[in-house]
Amino acid sequence: MNQEDYAPEDAYEAGDATGEDAQATRREAGEAESSRASRGWWDRNADDYQNEHGAFLGDDRFVWGPEGLDEADAALLGPADSLKDKDVLEIGAGAAQCSRWLAARGARPVALDLSHRQLQHALRIGEDVPLVEADAGRLPFRDASFDLACSAYGAVPFVADPANVMREVHRVLRPGGRWVFSVTHPIRWAFPDEPGPEGLSIAASYFDRTPYVEQDEEGRAVYVEHHRTLGDRVRDVVAGGFRLVDLVEPEWPEWNTQEWGGWSPLRGNLIPGTAIFVCERD
Repeated sequence: MNQEDYAPEDAYEAGDATGEDAQATRREAGEAESSRASRGWWDRNADDYQNEHGAFLGDDRFVWGPEGLDEADAALLGPADSLKDKDVLEIGAGAAQCSRWLAARGARPVALDLSHRQLQHALRIGEDVPLVEADAGRLPFRDASFDLACSAYGAVPFVADPANVMREVHRVLRPGGRWVFSVTHPIRWAFPDEPGPEGLSIAASYFDRTPYVEQDEEGRAVYVEHHRTLGDRVRDVVAGGFRLVDLVEPEWPEWNTQEWGGWSPLRGNLIPGTAIFVCERD
């Protein structure tokens, strides 16, 4: 990636593995192209991702982002003792680490992901959570099937129409249900994707919503990430029928010394890296 020309943040779920021949650019990418690219990218890179980040994520830990904010401490879905017997949908579940944490608290999670290979890693870790391979924009569930829904950097940053994902989640949630999702903090798109001092200078317009695309020699997208401003994200939540009850911007903790793509203690102590939206269905 030429950081002088492009300054998007690698998504938490995407890590930092890219194809050697992929060319980075900013161009429009629609829903079908984005979905196809995401499925292919994750199927190709799931092994490297789990090898590199599996220790941090654990087998049954629920972390909201590279800062390491743990649901056990944050309780954004509600107090741990309130999760018992709740039907929970995890979107963009990867290897279903978060779902496993929920199951250990008595919830009934379902882990959904677009990538077949990611779900194979979920099976490798354990067969204790139901797995569904599907697109977040077309959830294969009946209306009012779940009490809660969550996504830790899954799906939302990679779709061309996030408001549609919000509407789908709204549809499958029961009245009073909570929807909590984390994404790269929008301000990070204005900075180069570098963990060191070179990543602390503005390099692009925060207001440029043009998708970040990695494409092959034929111009076919192999990775797509969509930028939204903070206001855009709020409007997507509202357009989906939700009420925003909290917006969490985790600070970088002293114990976390790791670098993950452009996330690092240096940058994390100066600018936010993650935004977590806590929403409720009336």
